[in-house]
Amino acid sequence: RRPPRSTLSSSSAASDVYKRQIIRSSKPAQFGILLIVFLLLYNLVPHNEGNYFWRLPSLLGFIPIKINEYIYAALYEWFPLKVWDPIFEMYEEKAAFREFTKSISKGLLFLITFVRELLLGGDKIIDVFVSDAWLKDNDWMTWPALPWTAATVGAFLLGFQLGGIRLALLGGIGSLYVSIFGNWVPSIQTLSFVLITTPICFVLGLSFGIWGYLDRKVETALQPVLNVMQTMPQFAYLVPIIALFGLGDQAGSIATIVIATPPMIRNTILGLKRISPEVVEAGLMSGCTKTQLLFKVLIPTARRDILNGVNTVIMQCLAMVVIASFVGAKGLGLNLKIALNSLKIGKAAEAGFCIVLIAVILDRFTKAWANKQVDYFENLTFFQRYKLLIIFGTSILIFSIIAFIANGYFDKINYLYVIPIEKGFTFAHHIDAAVDWVWETFFYSLNSFNKFLLTEVLGPMKKAYLGMPVVATLTLTMGVAYIIGGIRTSLLVGGMMLFIAMSKYWDRALITMYMATFAVIVASLNGIIVGSIFSQTERGSKIILTVCDFFETFPSFVYLIPVIFLFNITDTSVLIAAIVYATVPATRYTVWGLNSVPLSLHEAGTMSGVSRIQRWTNIEIPIAFPTIMLGVNQTVVFTLQMVILGALIGTEDLGQLIFGALSRAKDGPGVAITLGLFVSLMAISVDVIVRKWAEERKKALGLA
Repeated sequence: RRPPRSTLSSSSAASDVYKRQIIRSSKPAQFGILLIVFLLLYNLVPHNEGNYFWRLPSLLGFIPIKINEYIYAALYEWFPLKVWDPIFEMYEEKAAFREFTKSISKGLLFLITFVRELLLGGDKIIDVFVSDAWLKDNDWMTWPALPWTAATVGAFLLGFQLGGIRLALLGGIGSLYVSIFGNWVPSIQTLSFVLITTPICFVLGLSFGIWGYLDRKVETALQPVLNVMQTMPQFAYLVPIIALFGLGDQAGSIATIVIATPPMIRNTILGLKRISPEVVEAGLMSGCTKTQLLFKVLIPTARRDILNGVNTVIMQCLAMVVIASFVGAKGLGLNLKIALNSLKIGKAAEAGFCIVLIAVILDRFTKAWANKQVDYFENLTFFQRYKLLIIFGTSILIFSIIAFIANGYFDKINYLYVIPIEKGFTFAHHIDAAVDWVWETFFYSLNSFNKFLLTEVLGPMKKAYLGMPVVATLTLTMGVAYIIGGIRTSLLVGGMMLFIAMSKYWDRALITMYMATFAVIVASLNGIIVGSIFSQTERGSKIILTVCDFFETFPSFVYLIPVIFLFNITDTSVLIAAIVYATVPATRYTVWGLNSVPLSLHEAGTMSGVSRIQRWTNIEIPIAFPTIMLGVNQTVVFTLQMVILGALIGTEDLGQLIFGALSRAKDGPGVAITLGLFVSLMAISVDVIVRKWAEERKKALGLA
């Protein structure tokens, strides 16, 4: 007998409910449905500019114009003041904000010039305190330069004080190399830049970090601002800074301060939050006031994290030396830029190596300083406490006297003060010869690889991205965000992507996305493979983390030097540089994640008879994957920074427009800020999704 119709309908309804529950609880099924919907939209939406499903109208095209209007009004109209003009000997009306920016520019330029003349000698600072006529009559009145020999001794003694003989040799040999290869003057120009910007970043970062620690609302307000500041491309800051502060070293220093301060703020907040409640209670029980508790208990306890923030600030400053040269900053960055513009690969490599060497020395010095334990109970005499400083002061006196006496033996150039770059040692011709040999030997292989990658991989991928209708792109990004994080995450990501889509730069943004996607995939795979191989042993983990530390000290621009002469000016060059640059965080987080897998799980896997590959695929990777994904998140940020920087050697993405804004006086600042914000929103969108997924995955694994 057939069952009653009501029974059939109820069982069918129950089956449908069961299927819907499976789909709702099964994320792979949800992703499968999302992919089908995306492909349908991709293939069915007509490619018609009048079709809003294909491209949205540029409703936000007014934003760059408005930004420029506000900048112009702030510089020339708002809050007018009567200012005395000494040239025309009359009062003029000038905007208060412009006078404020001019004062900051003059102050920073004075400080940078003061440090440079203190080390390199000169009369510009003396000219501030005496008249020009008096200085001309007394042309002997100049500040003497610090001999490079004394500076080498100082670097050796500082390294010895911080970390022993190895660090002393690193500092001494590094300083000696810079000097005898003729890069002493540009290196000091770069160091003066760092010596001024780092304390300013430290004070600003420490102040905002303490404020954020003390007030939860301030910390909440700071987080999105810091996210945007740390993900915006460096070039996006340069154009408005030129408009506000002019060209020169001061503009480069202000750009560096803006970029390097956020990590100092984050490190300060993190260090203060890590302090155990027992330490705070002990301080309160001993009768400390709030000010005493902060400066005598909390900050000294968080000293290591705060000094690690100083280390990050210094690395950011050195990473900016080439970028800052585009707004007139002097130093090694300017030499590197000029050499590359002249296609002098050897000279560019020499300047780049000096930047890397200085970065490595300062990185090791600051890390040693951060890890150095302070003995508050040591009872030392004055000489014991300051003996290295006394030795350094004595060496300055001795070498200065020797260099002064040597003036009578040298005709024009006193080589004991400075060795000019044209007189120093050089290996540029060897590098140029090596480049020529590589071209002659591997030209056809490199050219074939370049053509294959451009025509068979990158070209079709670029075409596929440019062929995505805006509705398909929004559906895919919002769908992924909804499946992983829910409706709030979906709306947040959708809002950020919609902001980009409603501008006339959507196609350029898609090109940026295609380049970033390719580089992130390859860099993530490289990082997971390399990190997995080296994390098998404790020694291997230490080695690869040391290598990552070394490569992280490289300024990002340095990665472009070798790929330019290998693959010429193409997307291949930019992407390979981005892959190498972004592999570092992927490798680091993979090692951290795999090392965090509990030993008991390793032992359980071994006892159950699994092979090493099975243990890696079934135990280690699933447990470490949330940490690995945070590394992928960092990889996205690194990749976007390098892709935008690739505009220097020719790309067609948002970076090209940001770089081009440097020469657009009319609307340059607004365009640069808007496009930089677009890049930042891309990175933040990925960050929101990845962090939400990592949190949920850690909870599922019981690791949260």
